[in-house]
Amino acid sequence: MTFRGQSIPRPHSTFDKHRLGGKFLDAIIRVEGVEYKVHRIILSDCSPYFTALFQFQSPVDIKVSDINGLSTDIMELIVEYAYTSQIHVTKDNVQDLMQAADMLSVTAVAEACSDFLCEQISRENCIGMWQYAKFYFYTELRDRAYRYINDHFDEVFPCEEFLYLSMQELSAILGRDDLNVRKEYIVFEAILRWIEHNPEERERHIVDLLSKFRMALTSIDYIQTNVLSNELVETNAECKLMATDAIHTIEYITQTHSMSFLRNTLARPRLPNAIMLATGGWRGENPVEAICAYDIFSDSWVSAPYNLEYPRAYHGTVFLKGYLYCLGGSAREEYFNSVSRLDLRTHRWDEVAPMYYSRCYVSSTELNGFIYAMGGFDGHSRLNSAERYNPDANQWKRIAPMHHPRSDASCTTLHNKVYICGGFDGNECLQTAECYNPETNQWTVIAPMNERRSGIGVITLADQIYAVGGCDGTHRLNTTEVYNPLHNTWNLVCPMMTTRSNFGVEVIYDQIFVVGGYTGTGTTSQVEYYDSTVDRWYGASEVTYHGSALSCCVLFGLPDITSYAVPRDSLPFI
Repeated sequence: MTFRGQSIPRPHSTFDKHRLGGKFLDAIIRVEGVEYKVHRIILSDCSPYFTALFQFQSPVDIKVSDINGLSTDIMELIVEYAYTSQIHVTKDNVQDLMQAADMLSVTAVAEACSDFLCEQISRENCIGMWQYAKFYFYTELRDRAYRYINDHFDEVFPCEEFLYLSMQELSAILGRDDLNVRKEYIVFEAILRWIEHNPEERERHIVDLLSKFRMALTSIDYIQTNVLSNELVETNAECKLMATDAIHTIEYITQTHSMSFLRNTLARPRLPNAIMLATGGWRGENPVEAICAYDIFSDSWVSAPYNLEYPRAYHGTVFLKGYLYCLGGSAREEYFNSVSRLDLRTHRWDEVAPMYYSRCYVSSTELNGFIYAMGGFDGHSRLNSAERYNPDANQWKRIAPMHHPRSDASCTTLHNKVYICGGFDGNECLQTAECYNPETNQWTVIAPMNERRSGIGVITLADQIYAVGGCDGTHRLNTTEVYNPLHNTWNLVCPMMTTRSNFGVEVIYDQIFVVGGYTGTGTTSQVEYYDSTVDRWYGASEVTYHGSALSCCVLFGLPDITSYAVPRDSLPFI
């Protein structure tokens, strides 16, 4: 990677020619016996280290200044950077270059090295990077590496570097509320792996480490089969007590039908690394601007730290590159082509380029950095048109129209294609479905669903497409079917517990969630989720208001995840 600093001042470019030509040189730096003739003013402009080094030298005498602890290759790069504002950072030189830049106070080079290393962070090296950055006080690299460990712990703990964490480092990591583990038993497996690497030294830490394992977030069967049967636990009274306490806690939760809200250290839910939003929709007789956030690990809804810019229903939401986009929809008799974008760092809304068409009952999704908007109702007719948005250019572009006009449809992406299913064409509810290939700009009709579905929810999970609920023209549906793209077939799976149409749908932590909607007799606040591994729907905490025509969206990598979750210290204590 070649780092380029701010544009080079003209005198610097001229002085570099003089340096190479041996003209007007007034200082000599010596490294490992090699002398570098330089201009004091140029190096002083590059770093306060050189300002101090040359400060008391005579303006007429050329003095040799020895610098220890550097190689000649690295000094050559530093001198070239001082004159050109460019430096070539590689995996072979980055560590030595970063230490030299730190020692010589060449801040821009140190930052360039830090940026380079941040781009190289992986599950195999993140712990070493974190420890290295801690030692040398490289805060950006330290924080990025630690964030990687925290966010990818499931992938990090099987790696070699994990075994060389200190007891204090491991304990701090495991104790964090925001440690991202898909299943809590991963923490127990990590503890055992770390101890087994050096059992003579590490077995004595089992009590302290086991206290970081939120055992009551697993199951009684897991505790009895894997924890209580473990030799380290069996032979330690404190560990056995923790395990039996966890079993009693799980039994209490089961008896009281409370799946979360526990401040007990054995059952304190961790913070999720993804949050599902439910935005807008109809409540009673009016559209709303409310946004609610779902904290999956505590099974609770909270008000998001912002609302929509203005009330919308039958709209679409898309999360892309740190922004939440809200497009189309309606508010009573007004049909929108407008698109608003929320910066999730500043919580500020801005209008971006509008769509070509007003689209109420719009279907929207994201694929390969583009936002797609399809179909809908413009106040006069149902649309078969489609368009896509390039956020870098802030521009919408028309794409090929669909085979069928459809509003109240729903769409998703799979294998670099956009799939849209169901909807209403102005005369009847549809069971047709089609997919769009961006490479050919063509729509292809696929096998129809088993049922007509308007106000449907469509979502991708595990390389298959699920079509959920909707209205067949007569009744609201609770049925669910799944599309296999390899065989071009639809098959019915377990139905939802509640009939509904015009609801929010999303996938979070490999489960399909449906939120709110219209049941046929009224709006609902009920939420349920589907586990494809057992083909079953389960109930979840209700959203904070009865509403239909809302849109759900999952956000990742939020800088302030606690703003979207129930404060863990406010949970009731068992």
